[in-house]
Amino acid sequence: MSTAPSPNDTLVPPTYQIKFLIIGAGTFGLSTALHLLQRGYKDVTVLDRAQELPAKDAASTDINKIVRSSYADKFYTELAREAITEWHKHVWEGCYHACGTLSTGNEYMQKAYDNDFQNGANVALLPTAESIRNAFPSSLHSDTDSGNDLIGDFTGYTGYFNNDGGWAEAERAVSILFRLVRKEGGVVVPGKEVVDLLRNTSGCTEGVRCKDGTVYSADRVIVASGAWTASAFPALELDKRCLATGQTVATVQLTSEEAEQYRQCPVVLNFRTGFYVFPPTSDNIIKFAIHAAGHTHTVVSSATPVTPSDASAASTSSSTVPRKVSTPRTILSHPTSSDGLRVPRSALALLREHLRTVYPALANMAWSGTRMCWYTDSPDGDWVIGPYPGDPGLFLATSGSGHAFKFLPNIGRLVADALEGKLDPAVAARFAVDRDVSEARNDERVSQVTQELDVDELCRAEDMIPSL
Repeated sequence: MSTAPSPNDTLVPPTYQIKFLIIGAGTFGLSTALHLLQRGYKDVTVLDRAQELPAKDAASTDINKIVRSSYADKFYTELAREAITEWHKHVWEGCYHACGTLSTGNEYMQKAYDNDFQNGANVALLPTAESIRNAFPSSLHSDTDSGNDLIGDFTGYTGYFNNDGGWAEAERAVSILFRLVRKEGGVVVPGKEVVDLLRNTSGCTEGVRCKDGTVYSADRVIVASGAWTASAFPALELDKRCLATGQTVATVQLTSEEAEQYRQCPVVLNFRTGFYVFPPTSDNIIKFAIHAAGHTHTVVSSATPVTPSDASAASTSSSTVPRKVSTPRTILSHPTSSDGLRVPRSALALLREHLRTVYPALANMAWSGTRMCWYTDSPDGDWVIGPYPGDPGLFLATSGSGHAFKFLPNIGRLVADALEGKLDPAVAARFAVDRDVSEARNDERVSQVTQELDVDELCRAEDMIPSL
């Protein structure tokens, strides 16, 4: 059963001199740092393994991310509506582009429409294929008579348009947040790979040791290390709740003239297939991907499991028990010839097939790049935010499950509330580390079973060119 943290596991304000140490300078880590600093906490330090920030292989280091309130779960709809309001504020320097989101697909889509409508979103139903096609700009209809159709036919689909949704410039937004944290007095230290959680004789985490030998002490250690959560701390046995999955992404580079035809397009999401595609960036790049169960990359780690009764453990580094943990394979771990960016050839073929249903002409073009974007997935799609059971010094803020970035402005509020014991009990139970996920499923995903990454099946340059 899901359990909310007890009062002993949370802070009791105003303990503003408490020392926070956050592991991970991504969406959860930086947003949490800013919200803690804005509440008056003075000692907030963020560590990240990457030498340069934003980390090149972080999921949030991307050209764009979808910002949508289209959720079948009204909790996320309401939170996303709040985030969209924040995205419009000047502090984000125009990172948000409210081009609208066009959602098509299944029963999930209908529930999302109902939630959006009930929460005051500017939405319009698209009950026919023709109405969906008409939601695209006139620039894509101009070549229809010549036989060069630039929009898919959408036969058999219904959908809806949300005028409030859109996309954010992800990497730039993280860079802005990085500066805001430092401006508020936070310390962000790159190049610090945490290898040990240091515990006292009572089993309470009170600091960390980095790979270079540096030790940092803290009253609260917050693990916000994204897709590296389970593999960086195998002794915590989080791999069932914080599973690293690689999602396939591809891009096409357009000329300025080509891009202008697509410039006014919305973000398109197909909840039936998981496919989504963005309008062009200022650099005339169109990105597309599939929101699915993804791929795992299993590596054997060794660690002694940490349990609440293991009070004598000084750290989590007593590595003796082999454990298979999915571990990100990225441009930083496999930099040679951009090997860490390659995706499975089968995924490329599927991406091209799905792109053809939305923008047929783009599916016939050579693509400019690919990427494995590594998520941290929980079985139910809810995040993991709360104290680690039996250890009042250790807190988790992770498992974004492929839908956390849009909440960059406000997700840190949830974490700060949880740390202070202010989170609504039902919400705390939803995010609890030890909630029951034995029969959980993520209804947003088109598939529930991951595939193991086969490095021999990764794409090559010639696979970027469409077969004739």
